[in-house]
Amino acid sequence: MEKKLPLPLVHGGEGLWARPWRWAKTAFFLVSMLASLLLVCAPPLLIVLLDLLLPPALLSNFLRDAAAHSAHIHHHSLLDQARGFHFRSSLVDLPAVSAARSLLILCAYTACGGGAAYLWVAAACSVGSLFYVLAKAVAVFGVAADGRSAGIELQGQGQLVAVEAMFLISLALAAAHLAMAYRASSREKRRLHVVYRIDIEAVNKIK
Repeated sequence: MEKKLPLPLVHGGEGLWARPWRWAKTAFFLVSMLASLLLVCAPPLLIVLLDLLLPPALLSNFLRDAAAHSAHIHHHSLLDQARGFHFRSSLVDLPAVSAARSLLILCAYTACGGGAAYLWVAAACSVGSLFYVLAKAVAVFGVAADGRSAGIELQGQGQLVAVEAMFLISLALAAAHLAMAYRASSREKRRLHVVYRIDIEAVNKIK
């Protein structure tokens, strides 16, 4: 007489969600490990990465939300925003400014390390982008002479929060670039001072 082996019981949703859940945990672990590595070894690179990723993501989210609420508006993509660019009513220049700022600072950090040249380039890029974003905020959220909004038309509180988040994150990342450059420059100065003292002590011992 044949014996029937007991079959494993599989709950309804457990087998369906087990593999995506493992993928999500693996991706979260890899991202956390990479962020920790950058934070410990090269904090300026972490700020550059955030500056390259966050503004385009926020702008894409805003454009999708605008497309869902206003079917008569045609500027629903980054390319449409770039073609119909207007300083007061377009937001595509914010990710462009962030990308240019990050790439220039990254080139300076790669070429000069944490020296004074990197600090000056980061300071110039951060301060320049800071003034641009502030001027852009005044143009977007300002009021025209007739009392109406001079900037873009926002549908609902969610779009207003999204646009404000774009400006605040751009300003915060500009300040973060400057802070990381100052920290790297100070660390480089301390390292050179230690190396210089070691060299002087070695010369004195030889004498």
